[in-house]
Amino acid sequence: MLSSNADMSSSGASEGGDAAAKAQAYRALIADVYELAAVSRRISETDAAARGVTVAQWHVLSVLSGGDATVPQIAARLGLTRQAVQRVAGELVGAGSAVRHDNPEHARSSLYRATEAGLGMLDQLIADTDAPRAEAVSAVSLDELRAARNTLRAVLTGLGGG
Repeated sequence: MLSSNADMSSSGASEGGDAAAKAQAYRALIADVYELAAVSRRISETDAAARGVTVAQWHVLSVLSGGDATVPQIAARLGLTRQAVQRVAGELVGAGSAVRHDNPEHARSSLYRATEAGLGMLDQLIADTDAPRAEAVSAVSLDELRAARNTLRAVLTGLGGG
């Protein structure tokens, strides 16, 4: 639970107090990130279902749109288990949205690639949902969104991710 001294100024705070305030601000940020992720996921589930795909398929295709990836790489990027990603990757292959091929660097860890059909479906999902997403965040400037992403990426790097 967050304590009431979240507004402690750095000018009067000791080094330990500054660290405590920073840790408290971090916890508040993470709570907001989880809340944002939950709301975004609910919206995405509705959008995906209306288009005949699952959010998991959408997310895996999004990763694959950046190039070939193994199941462990996709799982690490999405924060999912390898088993869950393996199931979704299999669904995408079965639907013709992705292909599986040999990995020259690891015989037991195949590479997956989005097909033209898969990339087309992803492009359509994005096109269909961009305007409602932009409207939903209309009170936030583009610079603020970019600064928020940069901050989150810096926190992720500091934690050893990204």
